[in-house]
Amino acid sequence: MAEVNYSLDRDLEEARVLAQGLEDYVRGDRLYGSAGGGLFSTAADMPSLTIGQLLLRLRRLQALESQMTPEQKAILTEAEAEHDRVRKEWAVHYGDKIRDEAAARLRSLEAFFAECEDAPEACAEAYLPEALGRTILHEIVTALNRYNMADVDFDRSLAQRDTQLRRFTEPSDFLWSETLRPVYPEETYWWLYVRPMVEEREVEE
Repeated sequence: MAEVNYSLDRDLEEARVLAQGLEDYVRGDRLYGSAGGGLFSTAADMPSLTIGQLLLRLRRLQALESQMTPEQKAILTEAEAEHDRVRKEWAVHYGDKIRDEAAARLRSLEAFFAECEDAPEACAEAYLPEALGRTILHEIVTALNRYNMADVDFDRSLAQRDTQLRRFTEPSDFLWSETLRPVYPEETYWWLYVRPMVEEREVEE
């Protein structure tokens, strides 16, 4: 997972490629789009093209901007500008896509909880992708609020999922690269500082 072995250059390149494909994506029918390979990745190992994936990278790159060269900052500025252009020019499409992505990621959490009930070991193995998905959900919620698209029902559903997630987890070291720790403080991104309780649940059963 790229977040565990984090590379600013790779993150920046992925943000650039995702932003370049954003207009075609929001105008299309697929929820999970595909982006072409960049300098640091092939099409096969690029993240799926979604608004949330792009928002995830833009925010943390903004947080790490002080570490960038002028050339890197220029790439970030270009990606930010393209995201804002597409959001404004295709506002209805953008809104529909980001809400659909939020709903899909909530459903993914529901499936994860069912897996945890049935197979705690599999639950533990699947947690890193779910922690990433929960982080993307946070960026989506932030965007929905920023762009006046907040949904009370969605916020309530997410709070319910968080309550469930807390029941399956216990405190842990930060899950991702230490480079990213300052970007994701524990008080806000608590799900990156927990892991599923495999052994405890096995004893109880």
